[in-house]
Amino acid sequence: MTDFERIKMYYEKSWATKAQVGKYVNFGKITSEQYQEITGDTYTA
Repeated sequence: MTDFERIKMYYEKSWATKAQVGKYVNFGKITSEQYQEITGDTYTA
């Protein structure tokens, strides 16, 4: 399972918030485009 798949699963199961998903963008684990795909919102730093 990739980081993207894992983070997406966490978000879908409500195990992670949008703020927590955003931290993964800052950590370089997912891209801002992947953030948008997961949450439906545009990523803003």
